[in-house]
Amino acid sequence: MVKALIFDVFGTCVDWRTSVAAEVAAAGLAVDPLAFADAWRGEYQPAMERIRAGARGYVPLDDLHLENLHIISGRFGVEVDETLNSAWERLDPWPDVVAGLQSLREHVLIAPCSNGSIGLMARLARHARFPWDCILGADIARDFKPVPDVYRASCAVLGLATDEVMIVAAHNDDLAAARDAGLRTAFVPRPLEYGPDQAIDLTPQSDWDIVAGDFIELAERVAQQAV
Repeated sequence: MVKALIFDVFGTCVDWRTSVAAEVAAAGLAVDPLAFADAWRGEYQPAMERIRAGARGYVPLDDLHLENLHIISGRFGVEVDETLNSAWERLDPWPDVVAGLQSLREHVLIAPCSNGSIGLMARLARHARFPWDCILGADIARDFKPVPDVYRASCAVLGLATDEVMIVAAHNDDLAAARDAGLRTAFVPRPLEYGPDQAIDLTPQSDWDIVAGDFIELAERVAQQAV
């Protein structure tokens, strides 16, 4: 039986794109807010890949986000206040997430398994009202998903075998890496994560253990298995 669910956060639990764009607009930058948000997020994987590849020691995502902010502001030709970096702590949840997490918590442990730091995830949880039992992820393993140790370390600190833990994500590649590490998997699509023209992760690309339309349906499926 699955005893814990761990969650990808950016995109799966929160709408980072419109949330960051709103913060960019509020900062009064002379840019297209959505384009700026997309470009900022576009530096996310390349920055982490240098660490995953061993070209750089572990650096929390907060610091990478700030470095990327300077890269993007130079590209757009604008000056930014570094406090804009805290936008990643104020991302709004998708409408089904908080109620779904509350229902899930009645049956299993729940925690984020994010590339975000513990501090970032804690402050984001306060903003979004996420009822986590604890916070797991990159800071625990000192590395970034999809490195297998990130998933396995989250299971280990819970004192659970990998097959007792299910990861929930809107990204097929995240689920594939977690399954290779021994975890169970649940796919919940977020077809607007990248906006109305999104072309990836619209459907499950493998036979994941659970495929649910939203967190409410996911909670119902988990509750059925817990009986």
